[in-house]
Amino acid sequence: MLELIADQGHAARRPTAHAWEDPARWWPRLTEATAHLPAPVAVIDLEALRYNTMDMVVRTGGLPIRIATKSVRVREVIDAALRVPGYRGLLAFTLAEALWLAEDHDDIVLAYPTADRPSLERLLADEQAAARITLMVDDESQLDFIDAVVAPAARPRVRIAIDADASWRAPALGHIGVFRSPLHTPDEVARFARRAAERDGFRLVGLQMYEAQIAGQGDDTGSGDTLIRTVQAQSRQELRERR
Repeated sequence: MLELIADQGHAARRPTAHAWEDPARWWPRLTEATAHLPAPVAVIDLEALRYNTMDMVVRTGGLPIRIATKSVRVREVIDAALRVPGYRGLLAFTLAEALWLAEDHDDIVLAYPTADRPSLERLLADEQAAARITLMVDDESQLDFIDAVVAPAARPRVRIAIDADASWRAPALGHIGVFRSPLHTPDEVARFARRAAERDGFRLVGLQMYEAQIAGQGDDTGSGDTLIRTVQAQSRQELRERR
């Protein structure tokens, strides 16, 4: 079993300098170590994984970290990270994947709205999975679709979270960020939340916002860094006020 919390003996053997801090030596070393394997092949440096896992806990300052399985595609790594204090729950890529993860984990949020009817049928026929998985919605037609798959009276209550748009509508530059959700203003989110909460067969449990212009955009890439950081700072301030 992979464990990411090092024991005292392991910590004592750990070098003071991290190998990955010298890319000119680190990458060739990994290439050499896998030269005998047929491509494609993926490699995980466990020391780097342990370091990054703990570093994220420090950076969040006590906020729980939900692991996005779209980014971490190795089940053993996902399971190991969830055993580290500070990590809680999963953000799944697809509903089929969420159902698989729900066999062993009890706090799973689906990152995107779904129209996967076969997977919805499986979810709505399984009380344990329905209690463990939260669906993402941003339009009432998605609730109608779920009702069309299985009527509210014939299924467990469905946990739902609202996906709200976190893009920045800059006065001069226009739309900055992704076109992710039609719900942008607090009033739009509130109106949809009230309608969703009033419907039979659903339980509204959360709100998601993804600020791609901040979280998904590197701010140390070379030319244009100053502009990027300025845009990110102004977007961050607008989000503080909107939230």
